[in-house]
Amino acid sequence: MNWDWQMFCEDTLDREVREGCFGKDGDITYLDWMLSAWGWTISVSLLALVLALVVGVVIGTLRTLENRPWTVRFGNAWVEFFRNIPLLVQIFIWYHVVPAIFPAMKSVSGFVLVVLALGFFTSARIAEQVRSGIQALPRGQRYAGMAMGFTTWQTYRYVLLPNAFRIIIPPLTSETMNIFKNSSVAFAVSVTELTMFAMQAQEETGRGIEVYLAVTGLYIVSAFTINRIMAFIEKRTRVPGLVAPSAAGGH
Repeated sequence: MNWDWQMFCEDTLDREVREGCFGKDGDITYLDWMLSAWGWTISVSLLALVLALVVGVVIGTLRTLENRPWTVRFGNAWVEFFRNIPLLVQIFIWYHVVPAIFPAMKSVSGFVLVVLALGFFTSARIAEQVRSGIQALPRGQRYAGMAMGFTTWQTYRYVLLPNAFRIIIPPLTSETMNIFKNSSVAFAVSVTELTMFAMQAQEETGRGIEVYLAVTGLYIVSAFTINRIMAFIEKRTRVPGLVAPSAAGGH
């Protein structure tokens, strides 16, 4: 088997090899294209992660408000709805159904719709982790906050959520890595991320092994980087005796 890694230096139009492997004067090599696709993958993943964290924390917190049953029901409905519909189906709903119901959404780019779909899908999973983290804390912490004269908001802000986050950092690490993996569905609505690049580059060059090895390597680099960042956060925020070190902590 002869591998041809030089194909990444070829121009995407005339297939001529470019010196330095990067295009000049408007030319684009397959290496340029792959790095651009990697940038789109990272952009989709990070924006979806921010959305998922914000929404997931809010929904997860709402599900623990024992004296507000309708708020709890809303949070439960959110989790059940977004968790039980496959991600690819949600992508198509956002891309085809939502703009048909709300005409104003027709002007929204596929990139934004993918971020919304991936963010809301992941928010349901994060909400479940936040709920579990809060409920895993001793009830005395909630009562201590109330005894200090804190409002419900202040009790969550200063007592419950900081400790709950320390508990759920390991599963949050997994969800963060999953977002990079799940971002591959963006190709379904023509976002030129790594999966779409791999499919098209393989079709044009006939070098599927080289293309998919390179793309797989970039996915691994992305996931490993996130893993190390989350491990660093876990180490810096750990309270001795509160949470046992996780296996993914990387010490």
